[in-house]
Amino acid sequence: MDWRKLLPFVVGAALGVPIGVSALTVANPSHVRLGIGVLLIVFSMWNLFRPPLRPIVWGGAVADGAVGFLNGVLAGITGLAGILVIIWCGLRGWSKDQQRAVFQPTAVAIFAMTALWLGGRGGIGADTAWLFVAGLPVLFAGTWVGLKFYGRIDEPTFRKVVLVLLLISALVFVVSELRAAWLG
Repeated sequence: MDWRKLLPFVVGAALGVPIGVSALTVANPSHVRLGIGVLLIVFSMWNLFRPPLRPIVWGGAVADGAVGFLNGVLAGITGLAGILVIIWCGLRGWSKDQQRAVFQPTAVAIFAMTALWLGGRGGIGADTAWLFVAGLPVLFAGTWVGLKFYGRIDEPTFRKVVLVLLLISALVFVVSELRAAWLG
């Protein structure tokens, strides 16, 4: 891990998460999920079919911190702890190792911060805690599978895998929101 690269994202997120959690009281979660889902579908599709771009080299730690902040706000509202950081790391042109060394620890820190803020506001009940515990085996299995495949894929394949996973997440968001709106 490169702490100089990681720190701006985590500090930015620490400032953004409380705002995102607070926004839950005024934002319509369905509209937020639908909007984020559509944005991620467009972003993923565009990036899957575009020619290679030059990496973004401007902004440095300030830009990274701003992305961390926005990611913290988004995580506080939606629970998506790493989406904007993943996108930004890819746009920066970092290698898959550099990206992973930033977005995994950042996502874990954001999950913890969001849980603490939600818990402090009384937003985590016994049902939610139970769902977290019930999901741990799947989380560990997914992590294990990811670790097994990670060392076997090259940079272009890694980029495509990340974009396809973003696209799938976005499609699930949009379909579930449209289904809920349709059914009532």
